[in-house]
Amino acid sequence: MRILLFLLLGATLPLTAQQKAISLEDIWSSYIFSPDGVSGFNFLQDGSSYAELEGNAVVTYDITTGEVARTLVDGNALPTDGGFSGRIDDYTLSDDEKKILISSETEQLFRRSSQSNYFVYDVASGALNPVYPEGKIRLATLDPTGRRVAFVVDNNVHIRDLSSGRLTQVTEDGEVNAIINGATDWVYEEEFGFSKALYWSPDGKRLAYLKFDERAVPEFTYTDFHDGAYPEYNTFKYPKVGEENSTVSLHVYHLEKDETTDLLTVNGDDSGSWHYLPRVQWTTEAGELTAQRMNRHQNELELLLFDLKKDKQRTLLAEKNPYYVDVHDNLTFLDDSFIWTSEQDGYNQIYLYGLQGGKPQQITADSFDVTEFYGVHDGRIYFQAAGRNPMQREVYTKQLKGKDRPRPLAAAAGYNDAQFSGNYDYFVLTNSTINRPAKVVVMDHTGTEIREIVTNQELAETIQEYGYQPAEFFTFTTEEGTELNGYMIKPASHATGQQHPLLMHVYGGPGSQQVLDNWRGQNMAWFQLLAQKGFVVAVVDNRGTGARGQELKKQTYLTLGKQETEDQISAAKYLGSLDFIDANRIGIFGWSYGGFMALHGILQGNDVFAAAIAVAPVTNWKWYDTIYTERYMRTYAENKEGYDRNSPINYADQLRGDLLLVHGMGDDNVHFQHTAEMANALIMNNKQFETYFYPNRNHGIYGGPTRLHLYTKMTNFLLDHLGQDTNTK
Repeated sequence: MRILLFLLLGATLPLTAQQKAISLEDIWSSYIFSPDGVSGFNFLQDGSSYAELEGNAVVTYDITTGEVARTLVDGNALPTDGGFSGRIDDYTLSDDEKKILISSETEQLFRRSSQSNYFVYDVASGALNPVYPEGKIRLATLDPTGRRVAFVVDNNVHIRDLSSGRLTQVTEDGEVNAIINGATDWVYEEEFGFSKALYWSPDGKRLAYLKFDERAVPEFTYTDFHDGAYPEYNTFKYPKVGEENSTVSLHVYHLEKDETTDLLTVNGDDSGSWHYLPRVQWTTEAGELTAQRMNRHQNELELLLFDLKKDKQRTLLAEKNPYYVDVHDNLTFLDDSFIWTSEQDGYNQIYLYGLQGGKPQQITADSFDVTEFYGVHDGRIYFQAAGRNPMQREVYTKQLKGKDRPRPLAAAAGYNDAQFSGNYDYFVLTNSTINRPAKVVVMDHTGTEIREIVTNQELAETIQEYGYQPAEFFTFTTEEGTELNGYMIKPASHATGQQHPLLMHVYGGPGSQQVLDNWRGQNMAWFQLLAQKGFVVAVVDNRGTGARGQELKKQTYLTLGKQETEDQISAAKYLGSLDFIDANRIGIFGWSYGGFMALHGILQGNDVFAAAIAVAPVTNWKWYDTIYTERYMRTYAENKEGYDRNSPINYADQLRGDLLLVHGMGDDNVHFQHTAEMANALIMNNKQFETYFYPNRNHGIYGGPTRLHLYTKMTNFLLDHLGQDTNTK
């Protein structure tokens, strides 16, 4: 075993009488282990100052000194007679920074969607005006000139002119569970990662939008219980594997002409070769709009350019992949070219394409993945990559057209992420390690630290006070021959000759990573609590996870669950062979895809795992949505063997250990159906198990004391079935 050890504050932290015991209330009620951050951070146009949402006010600071420059708007001082609640939830500055779009009383809809009361604040006059006095709206968006706001209400697109107050209703056919204009349907929001489908042109004279016709999409209903005589039934469009998707079309509304142009349609059935429109973006020219379209298998993508002035369309690039093409936002337009990232050479790299065609130029050509593209300025590109190893991230810069090697701007140990000012003179760097909470610092363009914004020193002292044990990174090689990365946390009482129960935490889904040298949040606090109770906790990234190139990530194509389960079982065997771990007391815990993996572990690895906790698990991919599942598995009709052989449902007869199944009954993502079918399979095989269900809770299972309740059950389950006392070998 090779161990890379990163120690908090440079020293181990043995548990002593002076160090406090961690409680579940500390983690999920008092939240004393949550780090500080910067809320609502935005660089301003001058490049030397930034705005932040602080104490219900939007305050600007000098980037180099940290001194307050001015308060742009104070929510506590705004009038409430026009419908404003007095609380600023979020804000957006107009490009000229003369107006501020404010949201208030925000209600969450699904993962990325919400509705709010919106107001526009005029910085100079102090006037506050509602965008839509009649009620809450969605996706309010200022145009680049700051003169208008586009938004969605009742599934229709509207535009408010801020000077005249005139309201224009762009579409009129919006209808719940039928037609959506300007917003996405459920599956696009969840799997393509966006809910806003409104796109202002650079000059603010045109508004592009997507229309979703979801009338042919099958409906799903879940039940909420709110102390009424009858429960509430929530019905929405959810396309499961092989079912019809929304028919999606792209349109452009010309404000001055008051007319709409229909540009492109992809069918939700299988009548055409193109099936999805996952991204829309304007170029630097006001009359040039681009759209990305994909086939149903998601292994072919085209980037189309629409010249609205000449009424012409052409293809800027076409990409095919033997597995699938990942949708991303790394598209940046320059005057005569554009930047794009692709895995076509085996790693995610940066390419420069000409707008008039020709062979693309590969800007980076390294044996590591570019994990985020920040932008381009003055002939240089700026990006994040896993350059040292997959567990860490650095910030790099490189000449756009030169042959120089990428130069690190931020490469301190751990995970580095950056946000650049408009002129790239400064960037705000967030750096953390798995053993140290995040620091947020201001850097200049050379990578020199200017000052600290957030230190999290108080939290660093708190975790020392509570005896956090250092996470140790390790690698091992599976029986199949793959080297995998992991980390583990040992009890402070660890000593030669003592054996401890082991909990393995897993997610394991395509492109994901859990073994990262960054601050791991609330679960890490729970792992530390378990370590105080005598557990070793370990996490291993299996085949299919990210930042190690395309071939390892896409090795699970068409067989989701197979290689991942083999790797987790192999990891458990390896860890169980260590002299301080009791091989007879190994448990596995996972949520969502991790719940799917935990079930596979306890069933297919029934000679290795003694207990498992599966929260909100997928139990058969044929019950999950089209976009995610078909990307990796194709349809059930095309790949029945791949689905059936890798469904925990079909291994229910193999349960030998202790199992806890948990699910939210209001889960719109992985439906309660998955756990209900798993429970039925176990019952029909006369297998005993425990279950917890959470009415009205979604996939995250939270709200009030819910997380405290859940983690109390999970902790007690582990203590009851794996124990906490060490024994002598």
